[in-house]
Amino acid sequence: MTTFSKKILAVAITSAIMVPTAQACTAVAVGKNASASGALIIARNEDFSINNWAKHMVVHPRQTIEDGTVWTLSNGLKVPAPNVSYRYTSIADWDAYQHSNDGKVFEERGVNEYNVAMSSTTSAEVNDKVKAVDPLVDTGIIEEVMPTLILPQAKSAREAVQLLGHYVEQYGAGEGNGIQFSDKDEIWYMEIGSGHHWMAVRVPDDQYLIMANGLRIHGVDLNDKKNVMASRGVYDFVKKHNLLKNPDRKSFNFAKAFGVINDPYNIDREWLGQQLLTPSVKQKPRQAQYPLFMKPDEKISVLDVANVLRADYKGTALEGKSERPIGIDRQAESHIIEMYPDMPKELSAVIWQTVGTVEDTAFVPIFNAMDEIPPAYTVGTDQYDDQSAWWTYRSLGTLTNKHVMDGKYAPVVRSVWDNVEGQYVNSQPYINSMLKTMYKQDPDMAIQFANDYSNGLLSRTLDKARALKSQLMTDLTRSTEKKYSPEEFEKIKNL
Repeated sequence: MTTFSKKILAVAITSAIMVPTAQACTAVAVGKNASASGALIIARNEDFSINNWAKHMVVHPRQTIEDGTVWTLSNGLKVPAPNVSYRYTSIADWDAYQHSNDGKVFEERGVNEYNVAMSSTTSAEVNDKVKAVDPLVDTGIIEEVMPTLILPQAKSAREAVQLLGHYVEQYGAGEGNGIQFSDKDEIWYMEIGSGHHWMAVRVPDDQYLIMANGLRIHGVDLNDKKNVMASRGVYDFVKKHNLLKNPDRKSFNFAKAFGVINDPYNIDREWLGQQLLTPSVKQKPRQAQYPLFMKPDEKISVLDVANVLRADYKGTALEGKSERPIGIDRQAESHIIEMYPDMPKELSAVIWQTVGTVEDTAFVPIFNAMDEIPPAYTVGTDQYDDQSAWWTYRSLGTLTNKHVMDGKYAPVVRSVWDNVEGQYVNSQPYINSMLKTMYKQDPDMAIQFANDYSNGLLSRTLDKARALKSQLMTDLTRSTEKKYSPEEFEKIKNL
C-alpha cells in the first residue's frame, strides 16, 4: 500500500469512528413586549463538534397512528405513540431518516401545526454530587430525540414542557440540557438537571433570556405555579441530599443545586449577550451567576438577535481573555423563530434560518406553513456536494476563513449578507400585512403565497451564495498565478 493510500485509509477510519454531537450552543429568548415586531422570539446557534455534517430541512405531515404503536427513538428508547402525530417542520441531521434508527436525528428546531415552537438544546453540565444521587440514564431522554418526540404531540408551550417533564421523570434523562418552547402566548425555558429532575420558567413578556451551556434557572418562586413548573419533589430532593446549603422555596437556585456555575466558558457568553442588549446596566465579567431575565434598553429586533448569535468579544473587557465567543466556525445551523400573536394561525410562525455557520450567510425568513422545500436544502452528507445548499454555504465560509488570503474576503461577503438580511427584515412587516389581508379573502391562496415566498427567498439566497463563491474562487485562482522563467518552465514541463 502506498503512503498516499495509507493516509486515505486513516482518514476513512477516523471518519467512521467519529461520532458528531451538537454541543456548546448559545440561545436567546425574547418576550413579545420586549421585541420590536411584537412577536415572541426563541433563537439558537447549533454548534457542532465537526464542521462537515450537513443539515436537511424537513416537513413532517400529520399522520394517524394505529392503536398500540410504539415509537422507537434513535437512541433506542421506546415510548407509546399518540393516535395522531401533528404536522411539524424541522431541520435534521443528514443521516436522520436514511438508516432506520442508525442515524441520529437531532431535529434542532421546529414548529408544529398548533404553533408550538421548540429549540433544543443548550447542552449543560450536571455536577458530580447530583450524578451520585440521581444518575443520568443511558437510554433516557436526550437532545437528539426531543423535538421528534414532543412536536408531534403538544398543543401549547406549557403542555410541551409538561410532556417532556413527564418523559424525563418516567424514562430518565441522559444529559443535562436547556430547552426553549414558544406558542402565540408564552415562552417557556426548561432545564434538565439530573436523571429525573427538571425545572421550567416562563419568560416575562417584557424581558429576555440569554443561555449558554450552564444551567441558568435561579431566584424563582416554587409556589408561583403560573410561571414555574418543576419535577415532583425537587425541593425535598435538594434538601435531602444537601445540594444547597439553605434551599429557599421563594428564591430557588436550581442551577447551583444541579449544575456547574461560574464556568467562564459559559458565563462569558451570558455576560456578552446581556451587555449587547442592555448596555446601560454595567456588570462585571465572570460573576458566578447573571440575572436570569433582563429588560432590554431598546426593543429587540431580529437583527439584534442575529448580532448576538454572531457576537465575539472585540471591544469589550473580555477581548483576548475569553476562549469562547458566541459566533464560532463550527455551527451547523442557526435559527430565530418569531411567533406573531396577531397573524392567522397558519401564518403565525416565521423561522429565520441559516445553514452552515451563522457568520457566512443571512438569516432567511420562511413561514412554517410551507409544504415544499427547495431540493438543494434536502441533500448533502458529510462529504462535499455542490448540489447541496448546506455545502454551498459551508464552502463559502471556508473561502472567507481568516487563513485564506489573510481573511480579505470575509468583510466583503459579510457586507453582502448584511444587505440581504436587512432587505428581508425590512420587508417582513409588509409581507405580514399583505398576507393578513389576503387570508381574509382566501386563506388557501394566502398559505400558498407564503409557501412560494419562502421557497423563493431560500432559492434567491442560495443563488447569491453560489455567485459569491464563484467570484471568490475566480479571484483566488488569480492570486495563485506565478510567472516562471524559461528555465523553470522547462523543468516543470518535463516533470
